[in-house]
Amino acid sequence: MKIRFGYVSTAITLWDASPSKTLTFTRYQQLSEKERKHKLLELTRLNLAHTLRMFYFNLAHEIELYRLSSSIVPLATHPEVFWDFVTPFKKQWKEIGQLIKKNNLRVSFHPNQYTLFTSTQDKITNNAVIDMEYHYRMFEAMGVEDRGMMNIHIGGAYGDKVETIVRFHENLKRLPNHIKKAMTLENDDKTYNTEETLIACEKETIPLVFDYHHHMANLCEPPLESLMPRIFQTWDHVDLIPKIHISSPKGEREFRSHADYVDLEFIMPLLTMLKEIGQDVDFMIEAKAKDQATLKLVEDISKVRGFKRISGATIEVK
Repeated sequence: MKIRFGYVSTAITLWDASPSKTLTFTRYQQLSEKERKHKLLELTRLNLAHTLRMFYFNLAHEIELYRLSSSIVPLATHPEVFWDFVTPFKKQWKEIGQLIKKNNLRVSFHPNQYTLFTSTQDKITNNAVIDMEYHYRMFEAMGVEDRGMMNIHIGGAYGDKVETIVRFHENLKRLPNHIKKAMTLENDDKTYNTEETLIACEKETIPLVFDYHHHMANLCEPPLESLMPRIFQTWDHVDLIPKIHISSPKGEREFRSHADYVDLEFIMPLLTMLKEIGQDVDFMIEAKAKDQATLKLVEDISKVRGFKRISGATIEVK
């Protein structure tokens, strides 16, 4: 059994390397037509360059998992801006994609909390479809649409969970099937617990990205041991190892907030369970210290008996 580790968006070890440099619509409106185009191109070019830096950093540290920034392209989905962000950067997108494919890296996106399919408002559902299409278009530009996945939450309950889940399944029909195939769902820390999210995933044939921290903040009645085999089964139809999100609480009073690093003691029950099951998994680290937290956790786990570090960011479990 092996566990691979990755992180979200920005390697904080690198200087000035954010791949999410953005432009507000207010600022955009203040610019002339020529300045607008120049700014969009300038920021996107910079974000793509920084994304490439991240991949080279990851390769140097043998980090095979990476969540791309959703903000690589500024104002990409704004109704008054919509612009062609692929054609001017065909070379850069392709270069990133070739690096991903050559090194068999696992990549994903996590659209923001407003990308949901539970709303009673058509506008919000339509915007969710537009946002998912934007993320998929970036995968296409890189040539990795056959391996990249986009992860979202179910959304709010709107006062009636039963009715809202029915609406979720109905609204999801608006999402083109080829994009739905690249979609995962994640249990959240307040509304839809692991069991509820799992049921939705099973109904829609969508893989479940299990978030351990969210689970501990929003427990469900069945024990995790009984749900884990079903969670893993949601990945059977895709050629990918099950992914688990890992973080730990900032403190007892801020239990849902992510700490800078991952507390090994907090996740040890999960590690013990996974060891007993023997299933290969990928850990996406969502701690605030990002790459530094990832590599520290690998080092911490490697000191536990039965867990052997076999590369920069991979643990073998015996």
